[in-house]
Amino acid sequence: MTKPIGLRGHHLLCLLGYRGMGYSKEFCQNMTTVYETLREQPATMVQVVLGPDDLCAAFPADEEAHCENRTVYERDAEIVAKLGLHVGMELSWAEICGKVAGHVTPGDIGHLCATCRWEPYGVCAEGVRLIGEGSELPPVPRK
Repeated sequence: MTKPIGLRGHHLLCLLGYRGMGYSKEFCQNMTTVYETLREQPATMVQVVLGPDDLCAAFPADEEAHCENRTVYERDAEIVAKLGLHVGMELSWAEICGKVAGHVTPGDIGHLCATCRWEPYGVCAEGVRLIGEGSELPPVPRK
C-alpha cells in the first residue's frame, strides 16, 4: 500500500485553487504533481497532519518560510475543525472534497484565508465553488 499524502489543514483548501502559481519552479512542480494525482485519482488517501507537510517539503530554501508561523497553525486548525476532521485522520481526496462541499462556501475563503497572499486571486473561492457544484477541478494550465 502506498503512503498517504500528508496535508496540513489549509492545504486542503489551497489545492482546490491551485492553478500553477507558487513560490518557485520546484514548489510548483511538487504542487502540480500532488494536485494532478488527487484530481485524476480521487481515491488517493490523504492524512491530515500538524505542521509542515508534503507540499511544504518543496518550499524554496532561499525564501522566508511561513510553515511554522503561529497564524498558519491557527488557519490549519480552523479549517480542519470547519471540515469536521482532526489531525491524524486518513481519508480519500474524494471524501475531503465531500467535506468541503458540505461545510465550506466560496464566501468562507475570504475569512478563513484572509492573510494569505494567494486569496486575492479568487482561485481558491472558485475551487470551493466547483467542488460545491459537484464539478471537477481543472487541469493545471500548461505554461
